[in-house]
Amino acid sequence: MDILKALHIDNKKAVGFASDAVYKLFRILERMIEIRNVNYPEQEHNVVFAMWHAQQCSLHGIPFEKRKNVNILISRSDDGEIIARVVHKWGFNTVRGSKDNKGERRKGGMQATLQMIERLKEGQNVAIMVDGPAGPYHEVKNGVIKVAKKTGAAIIPMTWYSPNKSMLKLPTWDKFQIPMGFTKIVILYGEPIYISENADVEEDIRVKQQLKEALLDLERRAPEAFKEAYKKQK
Repeated sequence: MDILKALHIDNKKAVGFASDAVYKLFRILERMIEIRNVNYPEQEHNVVFAMWHAQQCSLHGIPFEKRKNVNILISRSDDGEIIARVVHKWGFNTVRGSKDNKGERRKGGMQATLQMIERLKEGQNVAIMVDGPAGPYHEVKNGVIKVAKKTGAAIIPMTWYSPNKSMLKLPTWDKFQIPMGFTKIVILYGEPIYISENADVEEDIRVKQQLKEALLDLERRAPEAFKEAYKKQK
């Protein structure tokens, strides 16, 4: 359920007010965080950044000058509209996915997939929360595989990590992570994963499992990467 609908607020002014408030809050927070990228991909084009839904804010680690070439998949719900306006102000582009209305969800998802394929073929990049927008938790959906197959794009798994107590995990289905204070963060990028356009169903399943294992492996390696990143730059 959308936050706005739950509060019986459903109009453009409310969405505009909420997006401005969220953006201002995040601008304050970004002054209190330090991000260091590890193994950031050298490839500039035709990349699919893949992360868990809980870690979507890790995209903030992408350098500002590169964000104009990154398209983030976001729901067409009212909550999604708020997020979309915020990420536009941060310099990213968006692709709008499904609505909460079940009758429109499939159509919206297909449209979003086609948009991502088109933008990748134009030499841009996309970002996908691979288990979103509603789970199951840590299960890779088919969308990222479809997009990579049609475009030959490199799937780049990524995760972020901080041992600081200010990195909060919210009580949501995805255990959403957000820094709420002075926080040192490392963002770790994995090796590219490819899938052939002619891959069969068994190969699709294998690559989905490979991506899941890569994301989980990044999470396991992140604490040590954090120590190394901040030790080297003291």
